[in-house]
Amino acid sequence: MEDTIVAISTNNIGIGAINIIRMSGKESLNILSEVFSNQKIKNCKSHTIHYGFIIDNNEKIDEVLVSILKAPKTYTKEDIVEINCHGGYAVTNKILELLISKGARLAQPGEFTKRAYLNGRINLLEAESIEDLLESQTENQSALAMNHLTGKTTKLISSLREKLVKLLSNIEVNIDYPEYQDELQITKNNIEPILTEIKKELEVIITESKNGELIKNGIKIAIIGKPNVGKSSLLNALLEREKAIVTNISGTTRDTVEANLIHKGILLNLIDTAGIRKTDDIIEQIGVKKSKQLMQEADIIILVLDNSQKINSEEQKLLNTIEQKNSIIFVNKIDLPPQLELNTKIPIIYGSAFQNKGIEQLKDQIITNFNLDNLNAKDLTYLSNTRQIALAKEALTNINNVIKANQQNIPIDMLTIELKIAWENLGKIIGEYYEEELVDNIFKRFCLGK
Repeated sequence: MEDTIVAISTNNIGIGAINIIRMSGKESLNILSEVFSNQKIKNCKSHTIHYGFIIDNNEKIDEVLVSILKAPKTYTKEDIVEINCHGGYAVTNKILELLISKGARLAQPGEFTKRAYLNGRINLLEAESIEDLLESQTENQSALAMNHLTGKTTKLISSLREKLVKLLSNIEVNIDYPEYQDELQITKNNIEPILTEIKKELEVIITESKNGELIKNGIKIAIIGKPNVGKSSLLNALLEREKAIVTNISGTTRDTVEANLIHKGILLNLIDTAGIRKTDDIIEQIGVKKSKQLMQEADIIILVLDNSQKINSEEQKLLNTIEQKNSIIFVNKIDLPPQLELNTKIPIIYGSAFQNKGIEQLKDQIITNFNLDNLNAKDLTYLSNTRQIALAKEALTNINNVIKANQQNIPIDMLTIELKIAWENLGKIIGEYYEEELVDNIFKRFCLGK
């Protein structure tokens, strides 16, 4: 990280009135002084903004505002320069090329944030949250990302690691310094409640993190049913616009139609599928196969039934299948004479996609099925991606293994191996899992250097 990197920070250059070019590294100020009208710029105070011109061979390229941010109180903990230039491809790229010609290197994707992490400005959890914040489409998504970025979730993980490192430190002191009597003597009996407490906290984190994944990625919803029951009409009604083609011809939808909407701060990813039925049409067969596959992949299934028709054998098979899954039944066409009879524990919403009846109730039921009704955005401290949750589950497995080994009277010193792995797995979530940290904690906590 000895070189100085540069990149255009604004998206969609050429559209906005202003573009920002960011440069980070020890040569940032020197490079700027070569192209800025105020050549004494590198001697200016940190966190100040300066007016001037970008110049190349005595030719003014653009009128700009330049922000000077000196290390270490910057995003990357390096010297940073931000040039606010006029929008437009030509002028922005000209300035970028000029800075590169003076010694800067074009930054790789995410390299500014990578430097922030490597320089200790943020941890790995916070680094991942920056991308989540930039891509957030709902208030809940941005709140979740901000809680990661501001350290709320980090404190949750760090608290568990502190409990583990204290336990490990106690065990190692008991083994290596038996004459040191001031600390708790770890035994088979008193280690059990400590491990049980850590286990319960991890289980809560993992359980609640399922909500984190749903908030971040949205709920994947497969709308299924036989042909001509109103699946496409339901999709359009949910979206409040004409997304899918609707006709009275069975089998109109032969491939999936996807769209999304936001309801109560949750992203709903809707998939209208091909009608499920037996057919000799090869193309329709492919659509039916795809529909059945999506039933397995979806977070929740909405089975659409026609109120004016009795259930046929194909629909009964679908009903039996979704009873074992997270699902909702939407009984469509309630304006027609009823013929449908249902006996199921699956939540049922009665309505009419054509008349826009039952649509809001259906949206609410989706949220209810995931127990997301009373989300408080300020308290969203869940883990939110597969990597984080997988590491938390590994740590839980480690703790369960230690509890089992302890109950089998395995010597206490042998338990430290699995405890260290649990501690390291939690550390990997936030990017901190160095052996030196454990050593430092032993001496820091117990003053053993006497």
